[in-house]
Amino acid sequence: MPSPSPVALTRAAAGALAALLLATGCGVSPDRPAEPDPPGVEPAERDVRFDSGPDTLHGTFALPRVVGDAPIPAALIISGSGPTDRDGNSELRPGADTNLNLARVLAEAGVASLRYDKLGSGTTGLGSHDAEEPVPYEVFEDEMADAYAELIAQPEVDPGRVLVVGHSEGALFALRSPEVVAEHPPVGLVLAAPVGDRYLDTLDRQITEQVRTAETAQQIGATDATDVLSKLRTGIARIRADKPLPQEVPAPLSHILTTANAPFLRTIDAMDPVELARDLPPETRTLVLWGTADTQIAEEDVDRLMGGLDNARRVDLPDADHVLRLYDDSPGVSVLDADREFSPEVAPAVREFLDGVV
Repeated sequence: MPSPSPVALTRAAAGALAALLLATGCGVSPDRPAEPDPPGVEPAERDVRFDSGPDTLHGTFALPRVVGDAPIPAALIISGSGPTDRDGNSELRPGADTNLNLARVLAEAGVASLRYDKLGSGTTGLGSHDAEEPVPYEVFEDEMADAYAELIAQPEVDPGRVLVVGHSEGALFALRSPEVVAEHPPVGLVLAAPVGDRYLDTLDRQITEQVRTAETAQQIGATDATDVLSKLRTGIARIRADKPLPQEVPAPLSHILTTANAPFLRTIDAMDPVELARDLPPETRTLVLWGTADTQIAEEDVDRLMGGLDNARRVDLPDADHVLRLYDDSPGVSVLDADREFSPEVAPAVREFLDGVV
């Protein structure tokens, strides 16, 4: 893989990118129903802190309520794009709880877990960095490796039975983990709503769909829609060619197609998920989870990713969206994340996968 490049860690840029990659089903419902029961079981939790370079990261170590004397399997949970915290929440989706729900599912299956606030999110915040300071991509990869080391250092954990769970963009880090971690590589991966195509191609499709939807709803004119998409594709071509970006970039691209972000986007775009999958050790088992109502990751992208995985099982989750919650677009039905049930198909899929791995 190419050497990592810097990206400006600003809330505006990260938030705009997260909006394009993750935002769906965030509207307000006039009549709030009772919140559904969370999945799995409530684990016993303790806060952890660990160093990664000059920064101190904060996280949560979760244990099944009943633990014997023998070490147990464990999983590192990695968030998706943008300033998404340890629980899988951001300013755009404060009630998603994707990582928290996965930790509950794992606890019910007898598996400990660690989830953490990556740089730019939660209690970790910006750490030692200024808001406009370029941050190399490798910082985030190092964070993953250091979080993994913190997990296997916990006295309850069997370091020979560890998995990595990655959601959305986090799935790319999960695919990198066997090469990145210092020792005791993961025996299995869980890729939830994973990016399956090149990053900028995925971004292109998502923005195009949003612009065309806005055009159909007459929220944007045809001329403006054409201009946005033209500037988008010019920007993508220039990022890939390592050429300067246009000085004038229309919204919603102005916080994404920036000179500061271009090196990071170029680096992550070069990480073809299929090639990462093909580079996995042959003994690494993989579970792929994808919701049929996911408007951010297309079915054909998951199909493409599966083509690179030799030792994998795929489970499609009926009516689940990008954060693995059930989505119903019927009139009057709440679309707030906290009002929608976490897919009941996740827990049995994870349990069956774990039975053959740990």
